[in-house]
Amino acid sequence: MADQLSRLFAALADPTRRDIVARLAVGDATVGQLAAPYEVSVQAVSKHLKVLEDAGLVSRSRDAQRRPVHLESEVLELMTSWIERYRRAAEERFRRLDAVLAEMNAEKNTDTNEEQRP
Repeated sequence: MADQLSRLFAALADPTRRDIVARLAVGDATVGQLAAPYEVSVQAVSKHLKVLEDAGLVSRSRDAQRRPVHLESEVLELMTSWIERYRRAAEERFRRLDAVLAEMNAEKNTDTNEEQRP
């Protein structure tokens, strides 16, 4: 699992590949359509797609003369569940920290009130 996660995160480390994934989330597209907004060659975008394909994030199919690229969104679930596990742990730590800080603040207010009494 960690090996696949490493490939997924490495593939998404590049901003162009993240943008390609975001665009494919809207719908399938050809390499030419994906390359259009970038100031790079179709070959360069194909290399980005190869990295995404090796990570399992996209697949290519044949539709007559077209070869649309498809986002394999279920692979994102693996990343989401991994991130979610650590998000929950971090939130629990923050809740405990909030409780400690609230207790410290309450003690400080109690001490301040006692010092102000004549």
